[in-house]
This record gives sequence, C-alpha cells and structure tokens, in this order.
Amino acid sequence: MPARRPDVRLTDSPLILALDVSSTREAALLCEQVGDAVSVAKVGLELFIAEGPQCVTAIRNTGRSIFIDLKLHDIPETVDRAVARAAALGASMLTVHAAGGSAMLERAVARASREATGLAIVAVTVLTSHTSASLEETGVAASLDKQVQTLAQLAWKAGVTHFVCSPNEASSLRTLFGQDACLITPGVRSEAGAHHDQARVLTAAEAIRAGANWLVVGRPIRDAIDPRAAAVALAREAREAKQQ
Repeated sequence: MPARRPDVRLTDSPLILALDVSSTREAALLCEQVGDAVSVAKVGLELFIAEGPQCVTAIRNTGRSIFIDLKLHDIPETVDRAVARAAALGASMLTVHAAGGSAMLERAVARASREATGLAIVAVTVLTSHTSASLEETGVAASLDKQVQTLAQLAWKAGVTHFVCSPNEASSLRTLFGQDACLITPGVRSEAGAHHDQARVLTAAEAIRAGANWLVVGRPIRDAIDPRAAAVALAREAREAKQQ
C-alpha cells in the first residue's frame, strides 16, 4: 500500500469514491488503497444488489461516510419506507429521482427529517449519460439544461437541498439556489481521462469552479495503477481550484 501523505485528509477531501465493484471485499480493499484521499464512499446498484445492506455497514467501518446511490423512483409510500431503512443503516446521503414528483420528494424529505440521523435526500435531475437526443427519445421535449432546471426546482420546492447534476449544469444550479444548495457532480475526469459512457464531463478543477461541492469519481480511481495516487491528484486539483 502506498505511504500515507499528510497533505490530503478525510476532513478536506471533496471526493466521493464510487465503489463500482461487485463485492464488499473489493470495496473495502479499494477504500484501503485510497486511504485518506477520499472522505465519502458511494454504494451503488452493483454492490448493493450483490452484497445487500451489510456492505454499507462494512464500508462505514473503514471510517467513511456512506452515500447510498439507488436512485429511488417509486410511489411515495414505498420511497418513504426505503428512506427509513437507509437512515437505519447510517447512510449520510441517499439518491432519489426528482422525476418521481413532488409528493414522492416531500415524503422522502419528511421521513429523513423524522428519522433524525442526518440523512440527506439527494435529487438526481438528468443522468449524466443523457444527451439532448436521448432525452428526446424518452418523450422530453425540453432542452437538456431546461429539464435539469425544471426537475431541480421541483425538488427544491419539496425541501431537497442536495442535487446530483453533471458538471456542466452545476453553474446554473448554483445561480438558481445560491450557497444553500449542495451540488454533487459525477462525470469528473482527469485532463487525460476517457469519458467512457458519461456524455457530460469536466475535469475536477472545472467542476469545482462551476460550483460543485462534491465530486463523484469511480473508474479514474478504481482502474488506476495506483488508486491512491489518482485520488490524491484529483483531490489536490479540486482543492487548488477552490482556493482560486
């Protein structure tokens, strides 16, 4: 394991590590490899379906906050009850689709507040894999930017203050909601990184300058020869952008 470096700490890293692996063992190993260059770990569909809720507890034991990314989109009662279970697991953040509508969003926010564990409901606007053409394919006639803003405003009115958006929409959402909003941006790459299936991406520095609070990074760290070095470089790039 690479030596720990004191210049990047859990308390100041803006990175959320996407644990896009299929076992708790792999996830724990990746957390060990990145060390204190990452402060939050994201458990998504692959890992949650493979291992179940117990993987959340295991990753919490590595000392990180947990972001459960299941993008809930269901009837209000079902989402309400799922939020309670996420709160019981000790998660810090949980994603829901803003397209689920105001009733669903309001129930999710209210249940998280009632559980009083500090769980934040995070609204997903438009997936970063979408383009204007693929959005139109789903029957949405509005432009991509307009749809992001429409869904974000719907969620904001329902009490949501945390949002997932592509780095390209971070600036407009920051303008809409000011500093009270927490913006979480996937689709973050290094200067030389590949886009893979993300259609709307920026570098870590560009995302921070656009208004992002948190940067979700998966493959650029997971697939790196030295995951810690990759995480340290991205965290440093983001921190330097914050100071500019």
